[in-house]
Amino acid sequence: MAGRAAVPEVIWARPERTGRGPKPAFTRADIAAAAVRIADEAGLDGVTMRHVAAELGCGTMSLYNYVPRKEDLYELMIDAIGAEHEMFEPTGDWRADMLRNAEETRAIMYRHTWVPRLMPGVFGFSPSTLRYLEHCLACLEPLDVPAGTKTELVALLNGVVTTYTGNDIATAERARSMPWSAEEENAVRMAYLGSQIATGAYPRLTAAFTEQSGPVDLEAVFRRALERVLDAFDPELRRSGPDLR
Repeated sequence: MAGRAAVPEVIWARPERTGRGPKPAFTRADIAAAAVRIADEAGLDGVTMRHVAAELGCGTMSLYNYVPRKEDLYELMIDAIGAEHEMFEPTGDWRADMLRNAEETRAIMYRHTWVPRLMPGVFGFSPSTLRYLEHCLACLEPLDVPAGTKTELVALLNGVVTTYTGNDIATAERARSMPWSAEEENAVRMAYLGSQIATGAYPRLTAAFTEQSGPVDLEAVFRRALERVLDAFDPELRRSGPDLR
């Protein structure tokens, strides 16, 4: 296949053009933008080399000269949406800044609902990703823990955001594919759950559900999850726990 390397390589280490021959018809930014448009409209499964080439108006084989592998295309896509992060000036309140970063990441994922599905398979460290990581570490400058611990915090917080947001998106997509409403399905499932709890076989679950005074506030649950991650890295809240160092 034209353009394919015989050994592993990172797309970002590959020159966008060699300096020889005619000027390329497309840039990586052009290719990434086309792939993102397709994914936003048709989902990740709609992103094929053939489809992207058609969007650009070129032949599929020609596209391989720019992007040797589909995995490279995915990296271009993640880099493109990563540029949507706002690199704001850190306030000095590391918790507030990281919560802001997390909420912004979540908003980006809702705009591009294919991102949570793609994230586990992308190695990252693209230009946009590196800038975002540097930004997060700048936000964490006031936190008195080792740099390696700060990168763990960023990774864990992003993992929570990806998991929660991915579940929300998957639930919404499943609801849209059903021939009945989400409310109807939830009513049936809750009725079944109630019947099982009523058997007395699950006393601990019964106690847990009894404490709930109404519908679960999923936004509050998400926020508490973020806060708990930050709590785990806050030395002032971990005086009686193990030393982070």
